[in-house]
Amino acid sequence: MSKIYKNPVQRGFFPDPSVVRLGEDYYMVNSSFQYFPAIPISHSKDMVHWRIIGHAITNNDYLDLSDIRNSHGIWAPDISYHNGKFYIFATLRLNGDGKRDNSILRRQLMVHSDKPEGPYSKPVFLEIDDIDPSHFIDDDGKHYMIIAPGARAVPLSDDCTKVLGEPVTLWAGTGERCPEGPHILKKDGWYYAIVAEGGTGYGHGINVARSRNLFGKYENSPYNPVMRQLNPKEEIQRAGHGKLVQTQNGQWWMFYLCARKNGGNYTTVGRESALDPVRWTEDGWFVINEGKGPSKEQIAPNLKTVIYEKKYFDNFDEEKLSLEWQFVRNPANGAWSLNERHGFLRFWTLDGTLDEIRAKNILLRREEEFDYEASTVLEFYPSLDGEQAGMTCYYSTVTYLRFSLCYENGRKLMVVINRNNGEEVVAIEENILEKPIYLKIIVNKQKRSCYYSYDNEKWKLVGIVENCYFLSDEGVPDDPKRHTGTLVGIYANNGGCGSRIHADFDWFFYKTK
Repeated sequence: MSKIYKNPVQRGFFPDPSVVRLGEDYYMVNSSFQYFPAIPISHSKDMVHWRIIGHAITNNDYLDLSDIRNSHGIWAPDISYHNGKFYIFATLRLNGDGKRDNSILRRQLMVHSDKPEGPYSKPVFLEIDDIDPSHFIDDDGKHYMIIAPGARAVPLSDDCTKVLGEPVTLWAGTGERCPEGPHILKKDGWYYAIVAEGGTGYGHGINVARSRNLFGKYENSPYNPVMRQLNPKEEIQRAGHGKLVQTQNGQWWMFYLCARKNGGNYTTVGRESALDPVRWTEDGWFVINEGKGPSKEQIAPNLKTVIYEKKYFDNFDEEKLSLEWQFVRNPANGAWSLNERHGFLRFWTLDGTLDEIRAKNILLRREEEFDYEASTVLEFYPSLDGEQAGMTCYYSTVTYLRFSLCYENGRKLMVVINRNNGEEVVAIEENILEKPIYLKIIVNKQKRSCYYSYDNEKWKLVGIVENCYFLSDEGVPDDPKRHTGTLVGIYANNGGCGSRIHADFDWFFYKTK
């Protein structure tokens, strides 16, 4: 009996997938933008069920994201394997404008390890000012970085640490806008150039060309676009940026980027990773899902199903944070601890509020579905105006919801939103007792409801935000870059008053409905 899976297979903020197989094991990397640790690495046995096993960059000294703007940072990593080493290439998108200030917009980085989960080497930077690098090794053993726009080949040294020549365009794409996310695959004497086009929003897709010679001339596939959502009513949209993988049984599949609509055209949880089967045609081309676009349900690969238990309840009893957690930019090591009070995550309040890039101690996990609840218990005793700690549904410095225990002329619970025009107070609960307090946010599509309790049994509603459209990639059109989707978690800061007191979180629980 065939097994059925649902797309996306990596749910929540897992954009720009790149997958490599080694024997019976599959490893995926995804973009992480301004979040740290950088570049999540996931493992699967069956291509459907995944768990994070590590990150490519975990050392603060290896990558400074402290002043990186929203949705800048690490873009479109690629993972490959050669001669006992895993290689990960990625773009570091910097803050510069480039056109106006002549600054470098982008650098490429490469790390390597003999273990898929790491640790990985200190990044080597390759000074090519473009995006979306991937790694290709030709039959003669020469290494290339394949990079946008279109598919361009940059010759590299054998250890991939040096650029040996100028980029050469292999295939510019079909002429659609934003030709990016390139990969080169060699099969049966053909070089296949696989490029995403149409922009990463609605209308995204994948086009293909091939040549008998790496450097061309390339002919366009008659089956283009090999992936694109053509039905605007379907839930799964924005399908593109993909990479082919062959199973140990000889079957071919495509991992690709997609996003699910959450009311209207809002993709709240961000861009995700999907999977569909590939068929090679008699004339040597390939089609994905028989040209039908992204599938919502699909017959699973003919592999043994291995399901990993995800960690939805974190009691902070371990010596290290769960791999599901991400800091916004580099963490302020020394201002948070799992050891100061055993069984608790302790944050010390620092300068920098949620609407500032400099803010620290914002710890988040991915939202995976449109309906879920998240809760925590907090011990925090603020006494100065501005001191705050609690929960947040966070998109960026300009769009978020915070549910905070604060001091504003007294201890208060506040529901506050930012829709890219400054903070707005939605609701206030006054006269909060000086004792541990339970906080809960229930999410239903675009509606988010905030509750508190003193015993984790009797809950009181503080406030509701009915339409959280602003917590999506499309929700704030005048925000220049929105690529990450919404995450949920905990935070603490001093609201600018300069104090340094601690906030202790006993546990955090995330549950999808």
